[in-house]
Amino acid sequence: MVNPTSGHNPQQCLESYLAQALQRIGANEEMNHLLQASYREVKFELPLVRENGSLAVFHGYRVQHHRSRGPFKGGIRYRPHVDWEQFRALASIMTWKTALVDIPFGGAKGGIDCDPNTLSPLELETLTKRFMIKLGPLVGPTQDIPAPGMGTDEQIMAWLYDAYSQGHGNEPAVVTGKPVGLGGSYGRTEATGRGLALITAWAMQARGFPLDGATVAIQGFGNVGSHIARFLAEKGAQVVAISDIRGGLYNGNGLPIKSLIDSKTAAGKSASVTELDGKGESIGNEELLTLDVDILIPAAVEGVLHEKNVDQVKARLIVEGANLPTTCGAAEIFKDRGIPVVPDILANAGGVTVSYFEWVQNLQRYRWEQETVHQRLEKTLQKAWEEVRKRAVEDNLSYREAAYVIATKRVKRAIELRGF
Repeated sequence: MVNPTSGHNPQQCLESYLAQALQRIGANEEMNHLLQASYREVKFELPLVRENGSLAVFHGYRVQHHRSRGPFKGGIRYRPHVDWEQFRALASIMTWKTALVDIPFGGAKGGIDCDPNTLSPLELETLTKRFMIKLGPLVGPTQDIPAPGMGTDEQIMAWLYDAYSQGHGNEPAVVTGKPVGLGGSYGRTEATGRGLALITAWAMQARGFPLDGATVAIQGFGNVGSHIARFLAEKGAQVVAISDIRGGLYNGNGLPIKSLIDSKTAAGKSASVTELDGKGESIGNEELLTLDVDILIPAAVEGVLHEKNVDQVKARLIVEGANLPTTCGAAEIFKDRGIPVVPDILANAGGVTVSYFEWVQNLQRYRWEQETVHQRLEKTLQKAWEEVRKRAVEDNLSYREAAYVIATKRVKRAIELRGF
C-alpha cells in the first residue's frame, strides 16, 4: 500500500530513475522501450463463495516485465488496494534487482486485491489455489516463479505449489519461499533481513563509521523489519525505534529486540508492537522517520520518505528495506544534502537471492546446509555492493544512480546478445 500522504507515484519515480540510467549507458529510443515496457500483463476475476454463503469477487493480477536474463521472478501481494501502477513498478524493480545481484531471472509481480486477515483459512486456501489455476501456463519453473510478498507467506506458497502440482506433477521449483518441509531453503525466511544487515554494515564501513553502538530506527516490524532489527542488534547496533501500521516504540538507550520478537511471536502475526511490553515510549510513524539516528531503515510501504518530510530527516544513512520507500523528489534532496541512500534494488535483494538458491536446490533435488546458504548470500551481496560502491565513487553518482546503471547495462547486453 502506498503511503497516502506522500502523493507518491511509484511508476513515475521508477521511470525517472530508469531515464537517467538509460541516458548514462547510451541506450537509444528503441532500447529504452524494450527495457521499460512490460512483456505481459494479465488480470482476471476470482469469485469466492464465502463460508457465510455470500459471494465475493476478487481480482488476480500478474505483471511479467522482462525475461531476457531468465524466467520471470517476483512476489505475490495480497492487499485490498492494489493496482496496475504498483504491480508494473514492482515487476520492473525485480528486473533491475536480479540484474544488479547478477542472478538469472527477470522481473514480475502480482497478487490479489484482498485482505487476507478478513478471510478464513479455508477461504484463503481456496482463493489462493484458484489464483494459481487461473495463471495456468503463464507460470512454471522455467516460465515464472512466484515468491512471498506483502500479505503472503510460506503457507500461501505451499498452496500455490500444491495447486500447480495437481496438473503438472511434483514441481517444487514453481514457487520459492515455501516451508522447508516442502522443498523450501534454509535461510529463506530471514534472507531479506540478513541481507539488509550485511549491506548496512558495509555501508557504515564505507562511511568510516562503526556499526557497533550506532543508533537505528526501523519502520516496519514484520518479517523483514524484525529480522533486520535482530541481526543489527546482534552486531552491536542500538535499535532505538521500531513501528508497524498502528504505531511504534522508542527508547534512546535501545529497545530489547529479542524479547520484543519473542513477545510478538507469542501474540501472533496480527499483534502490534504498540501492544507489546517493549520498555519504550509510544511514537508515531512520521516521528520515527525524523529521529536523530545514525541509520534509518524504512521497511514497511512505498513512498514514506517524500517531499513533505524529507527536510526533517536527520539520519546519517538511509537503507531501503521496502521497495520504493523514497519518492524520486526526496531522493534528489537527500543527494543534495549529502545523505547516502542505499536503494531497494540492492539493500533488500537478499530475499530474491536466496529464492534463487531455493530454485536451484529444487531443480537439483538437493538441499544445501544453512551455512552454505548464508555464505553464498554474503558472497553474492558483497560483490554487488562493491560494484555499486566503486561505480558511485568513480562516476560521482549516488548509490541509486550507480545501481541502476549497472543493472540496466546488464539487461541491455542480454537483449543485444539474444537479438531483437
